Amino acid sequence: MKPVAAPAALCAAVSFIAAARQLLPAEPVSGCGSAGPGAGGGRGAVLRARTMAGAGGRAAASATSESYTGRGSSTPGVGGRAEHTPRYTLGLLQTPHSSERTGGSSGGGAPPGGSSGEGLAAGRAAENSAVKPSVSERGESYFGDKSSCVENANALNLTSSSSLRGLNSTCIGKTPLSSGRSGCRSHTPLMGCSVTSSSAVSAHTVASVIVAVVEGRGLARGEVGMASIDLKNPEMILSQFADNTTYAKVITKLKILTPLEIIMSNTACDAGNTTKLFSLITEHFKNVTFTTVQRKYFNETKGLEYIEQLCASEFSTIFMEVQSKYYCLAAAAALLKYVEFIQNAVYAPKSLKVRFQGSEKTAMIDSSSAQNLELVINNRDSRNGHTLLGVLNYTKTPGGSRRLRSNILEPLVDAETINTRLDCVQELLQDEELFFGLQGVISKFLDTEQLLSVLVQIPKQDTVKTAESKITNLIYLKHTLELVEPLKAALRSCNTQLLKAYYNSLEDTRFGIILEKITSVINDDTRYTKGCLSMRTQKCYAVKPNINEFLDIARRTYTEIVDDIAGMITQLAEKYSLPMKTSFSSARGFFIQMNADCSTLPNGQLPSEFTKITKMKNTYSFTSADLIKMNERCQESLREIYHMTYLIVCKLLNEIYEHIHCLYKLSDIVSMLDMLLSFAHACTLSDYGPNMSGKSTYLKQIALCQIMAQIGSYVPAEYCSFRIAEQIFTRIGMDDDIETNASTFMKEMKEITYIIQNANDKSLIIIDELGRGTSAEEGIGICYAACEYLLNLKAFTLFATHFLELCHIDALYPNVENYHFEVQHVRSSAGNKEKIAYTYTLSKGYTEEKNYGLKAAEVSSLPSSIILDAKEITSHIAKQILHRQKSTPEMMKQRAAYQLAMRLVQTARNSRLDPDSLRVYLKALKKKYEASCPTPRKNDEQQ
Repeated sequence: MKPVAAPAALCAAVSFIAAARQLLPAEPVSGCGSAGPGAGGGRGAVLRARTMAGAGGRAAASATSESYTGRGSSTPGVGGRAEHTPRYTLGLLQTPHSSERTGGSSGGGAPPGGSSGEGLAAGRAAENSAVKPSVSERGESYFGDKSSCVENANALNLTSSSSLRGLNSTCIGKTPLSSGRSGCRSHTPLMGCSVTSSSAVSAHTVASVIVAVVEGRGLARGEVGMASIDLKNPEMILSQFADNTTYAKVITKLKILTPLEIIMSNTACDAGNTTKLFSLITEHFKNVTFTTVQRKYFNETKGLEYIEQLCASEFSTIFMEVQSKYYCLAAAAALLKYVEFIQNAVYAPKSLKVRFQGSEKTAMIDSSSAQNLELVINNRDSRNGHTLLGVLNYTKTPGGSRRLRSNILEPLVDAETINTRLDCVQELLQDEELFFGLQGVISKFLDTEQLLSVLVQIPKQDTVKTAESKITNLIYLKHTLELVEPLKAALRSCNTQLLKAYYNSLEDTRFGIILEKITSVINDDTRYTKGCLSMRTQKCYAVKPNINEFLDIARRTYTEIVDDIAGMITQLAEKYSLPMKTSFSSARGFFIQMNADCSTLPNGQLPSEFTKITKMKNTYSFTSADLIKMNERCQESLREIYHMTYLIVCKLLNEIYEHIHCLYKLSDIVSMLDMLLSFAHACTLSDYGPNMSGKSTYLKQIALCQIMAQIGSYVPAEYCSFRIAEQIFTRIGMDDDIETNASTFMKEMKEITYIIQNANDKSLIIIDELGRGTSAEEGIGICYAACEYLLNLKAFTLFATHFLELCHIDALYPNVENYHFEVQHVRSSAGNKEKIAYTYTLSKGYTEEKNYGLKAAEVSSLPSSIILDAKEITSHIAKQILHRQKSTPEMMKQRAAYQLAMRLVQTARNSRLDPDSLRVYLKALKKKYEASCPTPRKNDEQQ
């Protein structure tokens, strides 16, 4: 991989002003566009990196105490079934005796997940290098008919709205999630979905998260509690935090969750008394369904009781964390009650993972910045995978893809955790056997989180669909547990701390206990297979023979019916001398297929006894009255099998519930390993990293690399050094907003206001142009004032501007550095015109390029007469400005003295240099001061 050493075509007339958090006695890192923290000082940890040679070599740790340093960069079952099984082979179908099993979809509900993506090529190009930075469709419900929940709807007094309309329309009844919602309760996928390079990401393209939000009243206004649960993942996340009047934290968290539905108290949207929080949420989430319930259901006491009843014992420490978090407990109470109604199912006791997630453990990236940086959605085409998520996503499981997306939107801020991840990525890069071994096992895992979610929910009604779903998921569970040993084997020789911890976690005896209990009831060769009929056969013969005599009889009946169907179709083929074959689909059941040209048929038509005829090219699909009757008998027999198998499965699940908590651990391990493998895969590819054009490229690259570094990924550079950012803000673009009736200038002002209100000294701020929507004088004034505010705030800021007057701010603030991109002038072959050639080289200082805009205009089709007039007028104005800005020797001396004083004050406050180094630095300051002072002319000396 070629290192990303410079951005694409960039405007030479643009000067970059980078305001560092504080200036310390050291040289800035080349290419960072700012004065670096240097020898130490300040409160933030620093993120450093070095070149990775080959697979990467670890260098000595940095001496800086607050920084950290980085590197550049299934066993088949044995035995058969004793009972009689079908004696047929139908096209793509497989019988239970088939020895080769492959993953795929099933007929009894979609599988929890699947594998995707290509393996990493064994050979890696020698020139490829990456840097290891261091840090100084909503699926169908599994629960059958839920009509009984309709009668319970009024108990909650539920009111639903789709965005801002329909606030007063009361929904009297509720249909189950699986069957969609009528009227105002229609759901559409949210904008947080994206298409990336891995098909595994499709798991989160359909929203499945329900969130309850409640805010304190009176003096507690601004204190917000949130509880969220993913219908595909049995984990409830609680949050409680104090937010400001913009509710930036609430909006950001909701954007990351991409909720299917938001629940709030009915008092939040009372007529004429709507709260600001409700108004802002409905404004930002116009495609999300809102449901209001009576305030009494937001009961913190009830919430704590629910958690005590449902929380798995391994996560019981949550009680200590949340027992005084009244608002998140209140949200949890309303959420769990609501989920019980809409799902018509309850969670099994002690089966739910509950965790508290504050706002202090991850960096905050507001939704506008995430959009500007194209983290998960491409701004030009939402179906395009050219996003940071698309670049990094080589995950093989839906859980890994979800974790990657979550980490990109909420990067880590803990240096130790980031370093631990980087160590793992390095080992995966250095040890190909480990990499390919892990990737091979991980790709076989299904969606463990969704599987677990279904297993721990107890439906209130037993239906055929419910029974089939439970049997299917027990087979999925067996498949998952059989992968634990291969995963352990792949991790056995690992060296890094995190991978060793995962290996030790997999030695949990409960995995073996659960698998042993399952295999005592389920046949050893029962597998998750491709093909709806294959999976149906697996479910029919899942339970071992001689456990239930009536089940064995029902299965023999089913086998005889299937054999009769195959025999009947064979007889029909012989009767009419046509090449008929038996086929199956989950929608039609058994039917007849035939590949034949129309001319070969008698009178060009099929015999009259065949019905429901469809034709696709030369393939006919049809059935007969007798076959329809036999399908009905087959279905009836199948229902009996599923019912009796379901009773056995439920008994088995009750026995393993007490051990099932280890699957939460397994789910975390699989998703994290999948994400780390994705990092290792991505950084070996030659097209790794952002590649755009224009002045925004450099700024976006810094922000993207910052995020990559903080999620534990290598970055595309020869060397990089970042400090940890707790917040990332961007102001990029000059478009107006027709929807909110905001002009270009007002949109700029709203964005910079948001940044100023929420930024702190640990923020990374990217500003690409400001004040362009008004006059030059006013624009310069706004930019200057905003820069001074951010300088005093000590936020790390990169500011791109066309206002060259702004560059002189470094005369007053020593923690400012100016950078520009160089250009060259090339004469055309005719020799009478000059063209601008971009060098893509970032250089320190102001740009020396004059009248860049006029030169760019010459290349356009603007008439030459207008160009000449523009040059003349520009020259006249420039002379006037130069005359006003002429500096006297006294002014230059005062400026040099001010800069010296500021640097001395900064050194006295923050320097950690030893005496000898401090002496050298002070001598350098003296030389710089003397060089900055004007040399007196001879006439002045004589006077």
